[in-house]
Amino acid sequence: MSLATRTVRIGSSHGLHARPAKLFAQAAKDAGVPVTIAKDSGAATNAASILGVISLGLDYGDYVTLTVDGGDAEAILDRLADLLTTDHDAA
Repeated sequence: MSLATRTVRIGSSHGLHARPAKLFAQAAKDAGVPVTIAKDSGAATNAASILGVISLGLDYGDYVTLTVDGGDAEAILDRLADLLTTDHDAA
């Protein structure tokens, strides 16, 4: 098992609202290992919980820290970071 963390910046121009939060939470769930997300230095929440992710109130430009415990942690972080840094609101 490996533990890995990464800090990324939210890329969606309208923040992590329902649609991008759902995509992210589903990807975290599909990872099959524990994944958490925390805003700045706040408390971490289960990244596979859409309600937990939305409750962070993430806006464009906010920084979050992802933590993956197990599996191929770096590859999982790559996929999740890509979802968070992409602007899902772009036309």
